[in-house]
Amino acid sequence: MVSVLAIVGLLVIVLVNSAVTALMTRFFRVRMNTRWGGFLYSVLLCPFAMFVLFMVFAVLGFGGGLDLSTNVAVLTAIVVPLAVGMTFDYVWMPSPDELPTPTN
Repeated sequence: MVSVLAIVGLLVIVLVNSAVTALMTRFFRVRMNTRWGGFLYSVLLCPFAMFVLFMVFAVLGFGGGLDLSTNVAVLTAIVVPLAVGMTFDYVWMPSPDELPTPTN
């Protein structure tokens, strides 16, 4: 039987990975001069960072005891937060071109 603590641990992993993805996507969008550069870097580098965080959380014991298959664990801990974080940045946050920049 799945405990409430295991579900909370999984939610913590998903929320942290979503936040990291949103921040990394924003960083890449601000730093890249091309339209597709930020998207490509986000798609290629964010899953690696989320995998590292997933392993750190697994060592700490978050999300243990859920008896998830490997595919469901990867989908829940990496693919869903990647989609949520990138959607948050691309849909909710204004484009970096629309933000005022300080002039020197």
